[in-house]
Amino acid sequence: MAPEKPQDPPPGFVLSERGSPYTEMIGPLYDLHDLPDLPGDPEHCRGFRVLEGHLNNAGIIHGGMMMSFADTVLGRAAGSVGSGSAVTVHMTTDFLGPAHLGDWVEGRAKIMRQTRTLIFVEGEIRTRKRLLMTANGVFRRLSRRRQNRRGGAGKG
Repeated sequence: MAPEKPQDPPPGFVLSERGSPYTEMIGPLYDLHDLPDLPGDPEHCRGFRVLEGHLNNAGIIHGGMMMSFADTVLGRAAGSVGSGSAVTVHMTTDFLGPAHLGDWVEGRAKIMRQTRTLIFVEGEIRTRKRLLMTANGVFRRLSRRRQNRRGGAGKG
């Protein structure tokens, strides 16, 4: 087997097809692909490799990058329920540890509760070795009329 390139994702991850101009700017992001022994993705797993552009002046991952990534992970989960897209109304995060250049970072999220218009999601961001961040978010479902007018954004 060929050695893994530093930017390559682990087995099972494929380049995300749910991009937006913003997620392309902070990426590349990868989504967990269905595996024979793990059908579907109930935790809406997404990942990325920490690149130089993701670092702050201290040489660790920038907090804004972690928050942006958490928003895409939670948003992916919120966009998976019902029909249509959802946008972030509120998100809280707790930073618990840093990631470093070359680290593989994964985010997982699950739906905690839904109402007619709101979706409540929680998630974790981690490397293979440690928990980096926890996040909780509230997302609002977009009306079909608004999605059509704006091109269906929100699952980024």
